Amino acid sequence: MSTDVLIVGAGPTGLALGIDLARRGVDALVVERAGELFPGSRGKGIQPRTMEVFDDLGVLDAIHAAGGGYPVGMIWQDGQRVGEHRMFDPVEATEDSPYDEPWMVPQWRTQRILFDRLEELGGKVAFGLEAVGLDQDEDGVTVRFATGGSVRARYAVAADGGRSAVRRALGIGMTGETVDPNPTLVADARITGLDRDNWHIFPPRGEGDGFLAICPLAGTEDFQVTAQFPEGSSVDLSLEGVRKVVAARSHLAPKDVTEVRWASDFRPRAALADRFRDGRVFLAGDAAHIHSPAGGQGLNTSVQDAYNLGWKLGAVLRDGVDEALLETYEEERRPVAADMLGLSTSVHRGEVRRGKATRQLGLGYRESSLTAETRQAPAALRAGDRAPDGTLGGVRLFDAFRGPHWTLLAVGVEAPELPGPVGVVRGPAQESYGTGLFLVRPDGYVGWAGDTADGLPRYLARAGL
Repeated sequence: MSTDVLIVGAGPTGLALGIDLARRGVDALVVERAGELFPGSRGKGIQPRTMEVFDDLGVLDAIHAAGGGYPVGMIWQDGQRVGEHRMFDPVEATEDSPYDEPWMVPQWRTQRILFDRLEELGGKVAFGLEAVGLDQDEDGVTVRFATGGSVRARYAVAADGGRSAVRRALGIGMTGETVDPNPTLVADARITGLDRDNWHIFPPRGEGDGFLAICPLAGTEDFQVTAQFPEGSSVDLSLEGVRKVVAARSHLAPKDVTEVRWASDFRPRAALADRFRDGRVFLAGDAAHIHSPAGGQGLNTSVQDAYNLGWKLGAVLRDGVDEALLETYEEERRPVAADMLGLSTSVHRGEVRRGKATRQLGLGYRESSLTAETRQAPAALRAGDRAPDGTLGGVRLFDAFRGPHWTLLAVGVEAPELPGPVGVVRGPAQESYGTGLFLVRPDGYVGWAGDTADGLPRYLARAGL
């Protein structure tokens, strides 16, 4: 069996990449070692930048319908409410950034939405295929499975999680640290006796105890239970184990926990793969970077890996662009992942609050070799930055950007003639952009900016347009 791109892992990363490739007409296959999609809530926070990505991928309405905003934290002590705790610094939505707050959707539901979208576009997921090894040559990659079969692909992407079998097969190391040696329980449970209007927080009662947090999962009847244990503890993931810790650390009775639907334990750590590419194989998502869950950066950084890689693979495989374009994936994404790892760790340790940085709207690629800023006096928005939303010439910009194409914005200047694959939007000077020409990449970042069209043809030729 052969395909253009083999994606190992049907988590948010692999599914998002599959969607992006499918809408570009690239033949791709997603394989997953498990027999079904991940069943738990683990990565439940969708940051504003990822909401913009989901808008482009055609799943935003479903994501909105499936989730809800984050509730205000409520601190309990001795069975009494003693005060509120705001999880996030407030930020108002603006025309250029229409999604202002993180949106809560349990990971299992996000994956189901992405899976349905992938199938709608004609993409495929093959379950029960565990990758155990691979061989590659100058023409492609052969990935072998525990069942004895194999798939041949022109490129492969390891999106198979923090314990990535593909990464290990490539011999790529990870450099990192333990963020917190204390094991943490996370479980999806049905609980009575608590309202769903608050994220319930139970501080440690005494020395040696850990915290307990019970968060209503938007769009479901479940609560996510999170409990920290002393270093070296063995965490009981059974219904009785969850009942025991909830009863010991809150005013709830054991019987108030009526069901445990999924449970896991982990020790928060931060790690970054030594490289994101080996020949024709790319690492993305948790296979490339492992985060503390604090601040909700892991799933979001992972989806944006896929968003960066998808258009580049499509350009090479569908449009015949030089393979050198693929070298920019690691160049652009590894520094971002390193920064997000540092942010996650700082949030976990209480050094940074969840706010502007965790929303990921300020991330960009100013230093990338794909970025060309040619204006004499650029304003605040520069080539390499995220292209803001807004209205130009009566057109909403996110509507113009939506899809797998490039877009040229002519803001207060004349627009040159461009090839068919590039959309053009014209209008007067605009607050977020000022004036000038802005060529927006398929992933919503400004690739080239100029006062005039001088130099634009060279950039377009490099991009294969």
